[in-house]
Amino acid sequence: MKRLLVTAAAALFAATSGLALATSAGAAECPSGEFCVWQDSNFGGQRANWSGDDGWWESWISDTDSSWANHGISGPGIKDHVKVYESAWQGGSMTICLAPGQEVGYNGAANDRGDSHTWSMGC
Repeated sequence: MKRLLVTAAAALFAATSGLALATSAGAAECPSGEFCVWQDSNFGGQRANWSGDDGWWESWISDTDSSWANHGISGPGIKDHVKVYESAWQGGSMTICLAPGQEVGYNGAANDRGDSHTWSMGC
């Protein structure tokens, strides 16, 4: 019986350790409280990140965005969603909106279209 419990505990540990590693490996590297954008899909290439609104993205990231992560802080009355727009100063169409904690490795409709963003209360 003791051997069975030890074996079961070892199997459970191995299974949960594997899950933890898989979750960590898939998470985008983006600082807490920030909205991050990468030039390449699956969080590759150069990254830009902001803690506030930006009405005119720098030229190297403008229209070259391919993956996004919202690691903003949530709470009552806090703007914690991020809306990305296809033109400067939040003009044109919204290309993508991310809820708190959402990471998008690729979105064909939003790919290479972002020029500005704003934090909001919802999508």
